[in-house]
Amino acid sequence: MNNLTTTFNAHLWRQHRLSKQPIEISILLTQMGFAAKVLSREISRAALVGRLGLVGEKNATGDAQKKLDVFSNQVVVEAFSDIGLVAAIASEELDQVQLIECGQDAQYILCTDPLDGSSNIDTGSAVGTIFGIYRRSSTGYCSTEADALQPGTELVAAGYVLYGTSTMLVYTTGDQVDGFTLDPTLGEFLLSHENIRCPDQGKTYSANLSYYQEWHPHLQKLVDYLGDHKSTSHAAHTLRYSGALVADVHRCLLEGGLYFYPSTEEQPLGKLRLLYECAPLAFVVEQAGGLATSGTERIMDIEVTSIHQRSPLAIGSAAAVKLYENFLEQGMPT
Repeated sequence: MNNLTTTFNAHLWRQHRLSKQPIEISILLTQMGFAAKVLSREISRAALVGRLGLVGEKNATGDAQKKLDVFSNQVVVEAFSDIGLVAAIASEELDQVQLIECGQDAQYILCTDPLDGSSNIDTGSAVGTIFGIYRRSSTGYCSTEADALQPGTELVAAGYVLYGTSTMLVYTTGDQVDGFTLDPTLGEFLLSHENIRCPDQGKTYSANLSYYQEWHPHLQKLVDYLGDHKSTSHAAHTLRYSGALVADVHRCLLEGGLYFYPSTEEQPLGKLRLLYECAPLAFVVEQAGGLATSGTERIMDIEVTSIHQRSPLAIGSAAAVKLYENFLEQGMPT
């Protein structure tokens, strides 16, 4: 069958048959695809239906909430509330883990950033959704918050949705990474990027250089090194930073390169959330051949102690991430 006629649901069914992937995982991913379609529609017409701007409150991590943040969280929660498989949801927009379902069928935990990069909404720039799915670790009738506090190595599925010039859903269950593009005329995600592999090298890097003076001096040297167009020892990199984690990591995944958001004196643990931002993206990129690190530890191995725990992040091409680690440790390429 031609890739461009392979729908997301048909692909998931085929994966279930060929790899014996639990049918529950396919159902959960189908629901994420449905939520993505709803959000794609609503994001594209947000200015027409009064969903731009702030709601006047801050979320659990202290970020100002946009109207679309609240709406996106509601869409994702409702998409998983009636299927009986999800015990609880941890979200950037929720102070605590939200209990969804009790019983032996509810064996999964969803961790999500429903609308990554929401500061881009009012200007029509790219935004995304990040998700990670874990199996419950407790055996009780109902889930507890501890079920969500699992390292990335325990993920059974993860991915993201990019809402940009097109809407694209990328996911992995630990085998390979596949991408699907939404055809709005059909209302279907179609397989457009099969078995994505992250190039070992890239020509771009993504970082918020407004914090340059606050970074470790070794990372300042890294930026200078990457941007040195006069060097004869290495090719210079071009800065590409969108303000949306999903968009910048997606570029690294497809074209190679490096995204990093390190710690500062004011934010010694970084800004990004480990459970529903760093770990799911690390799972995707690693399955495609890339790497993800905090600078001192593999992202997937970091112990999770709270649902809104933060971590520094460097992610992308294997060679680029190793270069980042070398600079952070030694202040030089090797």
